[in-house]
Order: sequence, then structure tokens, then C-alpha cells
Amino acid sequence: MEALTTGPRDQRRCQVLDIPVDACRDVTAAAIGLHAEGGGQIVTLNAEMTMLARRNTDLGSVIQAADLVVPDGAGVVWALARQGIKVQRSPGIELAWSLLNYAEAHGWRVALVGASPEVMEKLSDRLAQQSPSLQLVFAEHGYQEASAWPELETRLRRLRPDLVLVALGVPLQEIWIPRMRDQLPGLWMGVGGSFDVWSGLKQRAPGWASRLQLEWLYRLLQDPSRWRRYFVLPQFAWTVLRSPRRSGEGQR
Repeated sequence: MEALTTGPRDQRRCQVLDIPVDACRDVTAAAIGLHAEGGGQIVTLNAEMTMLARRNTDLGSVIQAADLVVPDGAGVVWALARQGIKVQRSPGIELAWSLLNYAEAHGWRVALVGASPEVMEKLSDRLAQQSPSLQLVFAEHGYQEASAWPELETRLRRLRPDLVLVALGVPLQEIWIPRMRDQLPGLWMGVGGSFDVWSGLKQRAPGWASRLQLEWLYRLLQDPSRWRRYFVLPQFAWTVLRSPRRSGEGQR
């Protein structure tokens, strides 16, 4: 196992198919350390996003500039292991939930953006019951009329929250965040379908599926309309197998 060179946040920047990803011993500690340094954008990288970023230059540029890129998918962890870099998979939904708990315990101001009106309503109610000390200062669903977004964004900027979780889907959430957080503090993180799970309207894959790296299959069974998205997984694996092995470079 190659030793990790630690920076101020125990974070080493590596590459998977020329897309950056960070090796950390503790991603939650790295995120909290990033907040202490003034904040930044967190990206959760999986195989699907990696392949999309190779085609979508806007998304690729955002990931290159992100302050913390977490190895969310088993494919990314496997690709790093082929370079001799051993990291644990760090699901974005777990990191985001850890940050919510930390926010409640330390008085952070939290903002939630995205998902459907029903999901946001149920999630807000659940958080009020389960986390009564959480300072939830902003909670807006993502199905807004185009004319409503400028005022929504202005309100969000004025609040200057410590933690902003965005569920607008990939790549929209990743591309929207840098424009929003310009010159603002706090942690900003895209969370995909996490709100759906936290609201109780969808179920996360059980532990056995995660251990067998079959979460993608569980999600597919829950939502068969996703089937086209999973064609990218064998493409990702084949591209990694054909690429030269190299260890990560640089540190933050």
C-alpha cells in the first residue's frame, strides 16, 4: 500500500482517467477542515460522473476546481487501487448526513436546495422532528419556475449559510454551485437523490448490497428508468483497464 502524503486536511489529490479525486483517511474530517479554512465545494465522484466529466467540459472544469472530491463509487475506489492507492469508499449520502449532524451540534446554518416539492416538505418535517436543534435557514425545492430562481438565489446568498446541500441532479448541481458560492463561505455539496432517501420516500440499498458493491442494481430495481445510465459502468471499467497505471499526484 502506498502511503498517503498528508496535507493540512490529510488530503492527497489523485487522478482517475484524468479526473481528480482526493485520497483522505477521514473525509468528514477533511470536509470540516475545509469549512474551517473558509469553505469550498465538495464533489462526490463515481464511475458515471467520471465518464460524464470526460465528455462534458463544464463538469470536468468544475471537478478540477473543486476543493474536495470524494471517492463515492466502488469503481473509483477500484481504479485508485490499481494505482496502489488504497482508500475506503465514502458514499456522499453518508458524508452529507455526517455534516448535518455536525452542523446541528455546532450551530451551523444549513440550507437545502432541490428535489421535488413533496420530498422537500417531508424532509423539512422529518428534520424538525429528528434534529430539533438544526438551524435550517433555507429549504427550497428544485421545481421552481425560471422566473423564481433569481430571487431564490439572492435570498440564499444573503443568508451566507455554513452548509448548503444541493439535490438538482448531476451535472446541474455541480455546475450551479460554483456560480452561487462565489465569494461566499461555507461548504457546498451536491447530494443527488439523498433528499429522497432522507424524506422516507425512497429506500437506500441494504447493507448486503453495499458490501457486494451492488447498490447500483438495487437502485435500478427501484427505478428501472435508470437502466441506460448503467451502460457506462462496463465502459468505465474497460477504459480503466486500458489506461496506464499511475499513482496520484499533488496534494492539498
